[in-house]
Amino acid sequence: MADHDRTGGWRGFLAQPNDTRFKTLFMALAVSVGCAVLVSGATVLLRPIQAANRAAEEQARIEALVLGIPGMEDLLSEAGGTLGTVVVDLDAGRAATGVTPDTLQTALADAGNWSAIPPAEDLAGLGQRPDYAQIYLLRDGEEVSLVLLPISGAGYNGRIDAVLALGGDMATIAGLAVTAHSETPGLGGRIEEQGWLSDFPGTRTHDADGNLRFAVARGAASSVYEVDGITGATRTSSAVTRIVRFWLGPLGYGPVIDAIQRGDF
Repeated sequence: MADHDRTGGWRGFLAQPNDTRFKTLFMALAVSVGCAVLVSGATVLLRPIQAANRAAEEQARIEALVLGIPGMEDLLSEAGGTLGTVVVDLDAGRAATGVTPDTLQTALADAGNWSAIPPAEDLAGLGQRPDYAQIYLLRDGEEVSLVLLPISGAGYNGRIDAVLALGGDMATIAGLAVTAHSETPGLGGRIEEQGWLSDFPGTRTHDADGNLRFAVARGAASSVYEVDGITGATRTSSAVTRIVRFWLGPLGYGPVIDAIQRGDF
């Protein structure tokens, strides 16, 4: 009898006119719940595919940037055209434990995986720095012949993002590619122009004693450690100097660079 009442009640509900308030609200709620379940399920199922697609897009973008570095296309061809990638622990100067390219963004969503930078040492004006970063390596046999280091920092008008390429000795710049900036068009915005970026390959970052010497000059470069300044964009030029110096220093990729030189990668 109870089953008959429940069945009748459900049939009675369905038999009600579609424009009744209760039926309209109930159906709207049912559709919303159903859609939420479907979207949540799709998100879970598609997450690995989306992560793989992002990784592939990032790899393609990095390889395209490398091809813009003079001489790198031939080097990539000789090495099979493949860049290896690894997530590094910046403090430890080694490959990260438990963090991969696929899980890096999740790890960086955790505030505990960021470190505050003391103001006196914050050359790049970042305020804080991630504990992990994804770098790219090109090998010639067992030796690392090129390393690509994503770098960022405060420019004159906003954040500057770039990729710095170092040669196998880890003390010679192979190239620089600016990936995002907000600098003034025609002035600081020239940091993305190939004419200026072409001045970077061959520039030395450290002297024979290991001292960090790189700088963007205020005018024409006067040593192997400098690149030409950008006319009318002194602040942007200084910002690039500070950004590169920070990331090549002890709070940036310095420990990782030391490990590569020791043959740990």
